[in-house]
Amino acid sequence: MREMEKVAGPTRAFWQSRFDSGDLPWDRGQVSPQVQRWLDEGVLRPAQRVAVPGCGSGHEVLALAQAGCDVVGIDYAQGAVDLSRARLLGAGSSAAQAAAAELVCADVLQWQPPAPLDAVYDQTCWCALHPDRWSDWAAQLHRWIRPGGSLCLMAMQALRDNAAEGFIEGPPYHLDVHMLRALLPASHWHWPAPPYTRVDHKGGRFELALHLQRR
Repeated sequence: MREMEKVAGPTRAFWQSRFDSGDLPWDRGQVSPQVQRWLDEGVLRPAQRVAVPGCGSGHEVLALAQAGCDVVGIDYAQGAVDLSRARLLGAGSSAAQAAAAELVCADVLQWQPPAPLDAVYDQTCWCALHPDRWSDWAAQLHRWIRPGGSLCLMAMQALRDNAAEGFIEGPPYHLDVHMLRALLPASHWHWPAPPYTRVDHKGGRFELALHLQRR
């Protein structure tokens, strides 16, 4: 089992402990404003099959279900899945919305969708994975998403001072756009031209909103 292996980065127990204690410094307390922008632009649309890996406390799962998307939220920690489920129920989601929001406790590097996805909304997954696992995650995204489908990636900008000496610190890990272009090459993905929308986050950090289309 993966829990018995020595893996790079935070373990399932680490993430579960954060949800057990309620220590969720990455949580905005509300849905990211970029979700509504992508809905307004038609990047994310009703009836699309959308995955939210690293769904956390479920703000985006709820917003996409309320927008009419067929959503699956995936998280490594059962505490995140339970919190997301409670959010759906607490919001008074209709039976149709609840049915359209599947929640799965799984390792995103192992889980596979039953059919190709129309879109993936990645806000807190990539930046929570240790860099040793990034090439595997990039390959997963290519497998998950159908040709012409969308990767909606919130690229966390969390560069720390020690990076100048080569230290790898996180989570959240800094998602450099040059690195992302190497792992998500133009031969496999259509990249939009910069500049990219900056979305402010806690602690002075921010994300870059990247909408890529799978070739």
